[in-house]
Amino acid sequence: MNLACIGINHRTAPIDIREKVWFSDEETRKFLASFGEKHADECILVSTCNRTELYYVPKKNSANGIELWKMLSTFKGENPSAKKDNFYEIGSLHAAGHLFKVASAIDSMVVGDVQILNQIKQSYSIAVESKTTGSVLNRLFPAALHVGKRSRTETAIGEGAVSMSYAAAELASKIFNDLSRRSALLIGAGETGELAAKHLLSKNLKRLIVANRTFERAAALAKDLGTETVEFNQIIPTINSVDIVIGSVAADHHVLTAANFAECAKTRNGRPLCVIDLGVPRNFDPKANAIESIFLHDVDALSHIIDQNLAHREAEIPKVRNIVLTELEAFYHWHTSRDAAPTIEQLREHFETIRSEEFEKLRHKLDAKETEAVEMLTRRIVNKILHTPMVNLRGEANTEAEEDRQARISVVRSLFGLDKNHSK
Repeated sequence: MNLACIGINHRTAPIDIREKVWFSDEETRKFLASFGEKHADECILVSTCNRTELYYVPKKNSANGIELWKMLSTFKGENPSAKKDNFYEIGSLHAAGHLFKVASAIDSMVVGDVQILNQIKQSYSIAVESKTTGSVLNRLFPAALHVGKRSRTETAIGEGAVSMSYAAAELASKIFNDLSRRSALLIGAGETGELAAKHLLSKNLKRLIVANRTFERAAALAKDLGTETVEFNQIIPTINSVDIVIGSVAADHHVLTAANFAECAKTRNGRPLCVIDLGVPRNFDPKANAIESIFLHDVDALSHIIDQNLAHREAEIPKVRNIVLTELEAFYHWHTSRDAAPTIEQLREHFETIRSEEFEKLRHKLDAKETEAVEMLTRRIVNKILHTPMVNLRGEANTEAEEDRQARISVVRSLFGLDKNHSK
């Protein structure tokens, strides 16, 4: 199989090396154009925070993967500390299988990563737009996307929170069941808080209020999310009107004390308050958990949820591997059939030529009805003779090694003089 992959990922290199061989979309386009012109008939580059992988169909006599790693590491005009050992080279069907594992998210840093499928889709789209794909990669990448979709719909590989921000939203939705009737206060408008807010809103949260020490930052986030803001000094009065409080502030002291929560509890008339502390150091005094109707959860509690979810995801890996193997076998059969297609076509032409020549010798002796019957009979005979050889040439009836299959194609071509006939 004329397919190869050269790559670097979270297993082979630390982030300070990986980030130097990360490609933006525009850089990807430029690289594909340059690489395709010199080294590949087809190529697609997948670049994420955890991996950069080049899938390609090499030109004849092109440089091999051991040399190509330097192109990836120096393309952006830098001199990164990446070494040959940070890269891996995968060939033939193994390269296809690797891509399927990546798409299914069992090769991700976090098993079941929900982002990788869209990243592969985007990489494929860029290559298509750049006109660097062909018959092989145009079959391989849609097949990989199909593997990813099957993995998510037929297994639980992507279920359950595996990030603090998502775990916070999942916990809130479990506690209140229906968030469409609930409201939340987010204290802190940094990256973690923003992600938690987005996850809550994706679960149909009715109302979200954002508070931040710098009000402009809170206002900017609220505008992006289409939510409300409140001044930082109005946090305690605001708590009385919400069901959920999430803290995500970088501070070396408690933003809210147990006394603050006790004051809130007095005016809530027993209504439960779910408090989720994403801060390290903690934003909320842990003693608040002793107050009736105040239910406080910190990052350790969320970590326990994440660990359980990761264990559930990892238990799904064997199911995903079965999907990968099934789809890999289908891709292999397609590819072997594609390799055999020219031989099959020429073999059919060869037999049809013989049939036509012999039939023409007989045509003048037959009336119209006999001509039609004899022609139909001879075509059926040719089709029956060719059926089994064609099936075997496509590889659908055997599991032999690729070199053995290629040898069989060569024998068929030699036996029937196809190369000689085709050159005429």
